[in-house]
Amino acid sequence: MNWKKRLSIILALCLLLPCLCLGYAYFEARNVQLKKMSFSHKDIPESFDGKKIVFVSDIHFNRYFNKENLAEMVERINQCEPDIVVLGGDYVLKDSAYTRLFFEGLKQLKSTYGVYSVLGNHDHWEDADIIQQGLVDCGFNVSDNRSYWIKEGNDSIKIGGVGDFWTDVQLPENTIDDVKVSDFCILLSHNPDYLEILETDKVDLMLSGHTHAGQVTLFGLWAPIMPSTGHAKFMQTGMKYRYGWKERGNTRLYVTSGVGMGGFPLRFFAWPEIVEITLKRD
Repeated sequence: MNWKKRLSIILALCLLLPCLCLGYAYFEARNVQLKKMSFSHKDIPESFDGKKIVFVSDIHFNRYFNKENLAEMVERINQCEPDIVVLGGDYVLKDSAYTRLFFEGLKQLKSTYGVYSVLGNHDHWEDADIIQQGLVDCGFNVSDNRSYWIKEGNDSIKIGGVGDFWTDVQLPENTIDDVKVSDFCILLSHNPDYLEILETDKVDLMLSGHTHAGQVTLFGLWAPIMPSTGHAKFMQTGMKYRYGWKERGNTRLYVTSGVGMGGFPLRFFAWPEIVEITLKRD
């Protein structure tokens, strides 16, 4: 084979590989996975053993994650027959014209003990008041610096949240002040970096999103752009809270990759997900 043919093959491969990667990234971004796991803890009351939490975050409803995608997501969540649904923030992206359509679809969510939500940084950048009112109109429990006891018979657990780490204040005392160390307590924070400054032994489980697991990564190992790097109030955490289970002190944190796509319609080894967590009494 002469050098001209070799050069032609090399050039063709150089053109083909990016096209294949783009095609794969387009496919991955539109195939939301259902990830099932369990969470065991000694503080989980007997009445809540086996209860299911379904957690989604970073929907970023827009032309990339549209009305049909939202309806499919809601149907899949409802099919899980959740006891608790948790929404982790960043609901509508860029254009307030999507807000009405978004809440019309989202209000179809069903769960035994209700839907609990916090706002994300994008919600504050758009219009926090409108988005929060939309959640209230859906009948959801807005949990930004608020909390709720969930009761079953003589047992109860606490679920609350804090305001977004970049754009709001965080008042964890509104969740933990009436919580004993022996109570099971869940805290919602859109941004996982907040765990770095959470100083309490009363929060057992924290749920966060925000990072999109890097969205475009080097085969799931490293992400060139992370929203935690250089933006958080007190630290630069880099890859530390990119995705998955983390732990600090007595608190375990799950960082979801989210379901939406943010500002561009691609994901690369950062699969979007709906998370189903089954509580297990340890």
